Amino acid sequence: MARKLRRVPKDKATGLPKKYLSGAKNRAAKAREIKRTAEAYKAGEFIDIKAVSASRAKQGGTKKKTTKRRNKKGSKRKG
Repeated sequence: MARKLRRVPKDKATGLPKKYLSGAKNRAAKAREIKRTAEAYKAGEFIDIKAVSASRAKQGGTKKKTTKRRNKKGSKRKG
């Protein structure tokens, strides 16, 4: 008997699993890139893995980090 797998929540606009698009700066662009790569793979066409990797890295990324607060010049350190 085959194992029954749980259904994953999908994005309504694209039909892709939400997890694939989480954290993307531009969800639509990331979805287009994933679908285009999937179609090329299924058709047996050449896939430029380096370009795909760069595109996905560019899509993700973290938001700008805040800098650490610095001590005021006149304050004394506890020691």
